[in-house]
Amino acid sequence: MSNRIVERVADFLRRYPPFNELTTKDLKHLSSGVEILYKDKGTFIFRENEPAHAFFYVIQRGAVALRMGNGGDIIDICDEGDLFGLRPLMAGENYKLEAVSQEESILYAIPISEFRPLIQSYEEVGNFVIESFASNTRNPYSRFAATDSIGMLPPRMSVRAETPFTEILPIHPRKDLVFCTLQTPAQEVAKLMTAHNVGSVLVLSKGLPEGIITDKDLRNKVVTGRHPIDAPASEIMTSPVITYPAKMTITQAQLAMMKNGIGHLCLTEDGTTETPVVGILSKYDLMLALGNSPEVLLRAINRTRKIKRLKPIRNRVEYLLKGYLENNIPMSITMKLIAELNDACIKRVIELSLRKEGKAPVAFAWLAMGSQGRGEQLLHTDQDNALVFEDVPEGDSEEVRLYFQGLAKRVNKGMKTIGYEYCPADMMASNPNWCKPLSEWKKTVTGWIHNPGKEEVLLSSIFFDFNFTYGTRSLVTELSNHIFSNVDAYPMFYYHLASGALQNPSPSGFFRQFLLEQDGEHKDFFDLKRRVLMPFTDAARVLILSHQVRSINNTAERFEKLAELEANNREFFFSCSYATKALLKFRTKQGLLHADSGRFIALDTLSKEEKIKLKRTFKILKELQELISLRFKVTSRVL
Repeated sequence: MSNRIVERVADFLRRYPPFNELTTKDLKHLSSGVEILYKDKGTFIFRENEPAHAFFYVIQRGAVALRMGNGGDIIDICDEGDLFGLRPLMAGENYKLEAVSQEESILYAIPISEFRPLIQSYEEVGNFVIESFASNTRNPYSRFAATDSIGMLPPRMSVRAETPFTEILPIHPRKDLVFCTLQTPAQEVAKLMTAHNVGSVLVLSKGLPEGIITDKDLRNKVVTGRHPIDAPASEIMTSPVITYPAKMTITQAQLAMMKNGIGHLCLTEDGTTETPVVGILSKYDLMLALGNSPEVLLRAINRTRKIKRLKPIRNRVEYLLKGYLENNIPMSITMKLIAELNDACIKRVIELSLRKEGKAPVAFAWLAMGSQGRGEQLLHTDQDNALVFEDVPEGDSEEVRLYFQGLAKRVNKGMKTIGYEYCPADMMASNPNWCKPLSEWKKTVTGWIHNPGKEEVLLSSIFFDFNFTYGTRSLVTELSNHIFSNVDAYPMFYYHLASGALQNPSPSGFFRQFLLEQDGEHKDFFDLKRRVLMPFTDAARVLILSHQVRSINNTAERFEKLAELEANNREFFFSCSYATKALLKFRTKQGLLHADSGRFIALDTLSKEEKIKLKRTFKILKELQELISLRFKVTSRVL
């Protein structure tokens, strides 16, 4: 292959993941072994059970369908820049699908023998290939994709919800090391500390750690007169230096310091003094890390005496959220911890509001609704809530009602003060329609269930996602029992709920392109919430409710419970759970990046890899909606 052709191949490949991760040298070397293939429309690239080729393929132009053998169902359609035919590389097996060109296509055949070493050398390349391989199976989020490659752990590896954050969050040691030699005078060591504003200096010999000098060593050994000011570092250093591996959690670092009675940890490549130093960690670094830990933030929330002082704490929660995502903490843990902190903030707003309004005349309960009720509100979005209070004699009802409406308005205002915007649809406890005694709430939800028009289905579906936040839990339990007894008595409600779950527009068009908003403020943006996240949420809700499970509100957890209840659909429901978490993670990252809710996405800001990940969730959603349609016999979208 001439150099000109090699350069043309390399120029194309570097536009797409994972080849964009390669150095120019490695990319050109790989490109020199690429074969260029032309395929007419309808030509097979490989068939089911065909022996493995020595290549996998990248589409330079055209489209290729991956389908079950003998002309079966199409699993995926790959287009420009997509990888396929990875089974020989990943599993060394015969092909399980068949690949046929949908139109005239030009393919780049990538030699596996040349590519395999790159998986070992480039972590991002390996992760991407694993995900691409998983996406070309029947279940895009099965097996390999159900791993850390999308920032989550499979269920059997999940960390318990009660695990302290400090036990799983990695530390970030200082890497801009300050060091000296064995011969450096003590005075020069002190000047180094002052110049770099640090409390310790490493003593290196032949690039390896021999000891450490801290400000404490200078005080105890030099300032006291035990050693002269020009004493060499070798005489005043603490040696041997205690070393640990770089990959430690906050808890492990705390224990190491306590165990050895030291204030600094020297981190090396393998945790011994025989390998180079990669970082230094001080007690001060740990204090900074712990300052944004859930435990510390929770204590700060509970100590707050004024509502407005909760706002900076909530901002620290967002900073904490960024740390979760950067460190790839599983989304199941991230959602639980952030939900607990959000819940604690709202409880504190209610407690401080009660001090202003005075003691409640009767028992009441505050309910969080929507994404907050599901424990999925990671970003600062709007508030959805309701208030239910105990029934009282008719003569006292108006006075009690006015008290709780006043309390609700104060709480909603307080929530806005700390960063929760008002609900545009006014689904808040300050609205009298969302602040009622128990008996009225029972009548309301009974009407929703027995007269399920479009609006009623929407309202009832929101109410199935509530979470008890504050007050008397027995009121919520009684209301929940009433709701389920009515649903049992009117099973057609599931049909209407299922119909409502199929109302949101498709995320992609006939040619797999993203369907964008056609008008309005967000014209030409992709609505991630309405087109993808809400359909997953709505489907999980109707499926879990049909199993009479009322104690699980979180969408991903609902799918995991469904996997437990329906053994024949176990893998598929786990896939739905993984897809939901991946979408929530994606939305959160987009929201943090653009300082908004992450709902509306400008596609031109996404990389090819991000678009591929999004499209994988579309395939799962399509299959999920087909299941809903068949199970609940929804033949058309009636609402």
